[in-house]
Amino acid sequence: MANYLIIGASSGIGKTLSNQLAEAGHLVFGTFNQNKMTPDHPNIKYFNYNALEEDLSLESLPDALTGIIYCPGSINLRPFERIKPADFVNDFNLQVVGAIKTIQAVIPKLKNSENAAIILFSTVAVQTGLPFHSQVSASKGAIEGLTKALAAEYAPKIRVNCIAPSLTDTPLAASLLNSDQKREANALRHPLKRIGTTQDIANMAEFLLSNKASWITGQIMHVDGGISSLK
Repeated sequence: MANYLIIGASSGIGKTLSNQLAEAGHLVFGTFNQNKMTPDHPNIKYFNYNALEEDLSLESLPDALTGIIYCPGSINLRPFERIKPADFVNDFNLQVVGAIKTIQAVIPKLKNSENAAIILFSTVAVQTGLPFHSQVSASKGAIEGLTKALAAEYAPKIRVNCIAPSLTDTPLAASLLNSDQKREANALRHPLKRIGTTQDIANMAEFLLSNKASWITGQIMHVDGGISSLK
């Protein structure tokens, strides 16, 4: 049994991954921010956590963590001229600074485990370039740089990888998928002609956490229906 910490386990990809890891026999410590959660599986233990707080305490976690997955994010698609600098700062704090503070808090616990892994999340928009994505791309671009830097610094003890999805059917993307017309149009933009599911992304995360990925680190894994590389 491995011990995993999932920040943002209350919905979307984090929730799906929590259930998959629990079903595989692992112990999952999952966080929620506002809405208290009831576990779907006895191997999932939820607790309240706000990555933006100044003083973070994760001392109650086991002394050895096999992996940490940082899921919090936002999707704010607006013309660049209408985005205030403070909006960029808020996104950066949630998606980058929150990840940094959390990882720093659990690095000693990761070092106590064999085959420890860190999973972060980016977006296909960072390397592809999409209009109205400047806000999310700025923060997620930093996440991709952080991934490679941490992978280099902590090899060979801790592996660090990043998943860059395209549009996925999660609560964060609800406004982009709230009609049949939007769903069809967004599906057709992808070579595989469908929207991503939380299970698509969770499957990649579960693989990267496992021993099957023990020779993979510092990678940005595109799980995006082919949109980043095919026309």
